[in-house]
Amino acid sequence: MLPRTGDVLLVTRAASVQFLRSIKFRVIRVLDWPTYDGWLWLDGYELNAAGDAVSRRSIFVQRNGLQQLQAAPEPRPHTVRARRPVTRTPLRVG
Repeated sequence: MLPRTGDVLLVTRAASVQFLRSIKFRVIRVLDWPTYDGWLWLDGYELNAAGDAVSRRSIFVQRNGLQQLQAAPEPRPHTVRARRPVTRTPLRVG
């Protein structure tokens, strides 16, 4: 599973030995830094029990050790509004 922006993950010891206790993590982005096969850098926020962001972090984890708690919402479709035609009138000078 490759995380997406907005995903909420449970990061446990299975993802990396640095996580003695698991954390909830909301992904901002997956960083494109060079890593070992199956590992990735994530930029995001550590969440408390209420789901509020408590600290911003960049973490180095194994992709297979991540558990998705909540998927990112689907992006809203881009709406294009029709433009009103511009009415041009002569400008009086002087």
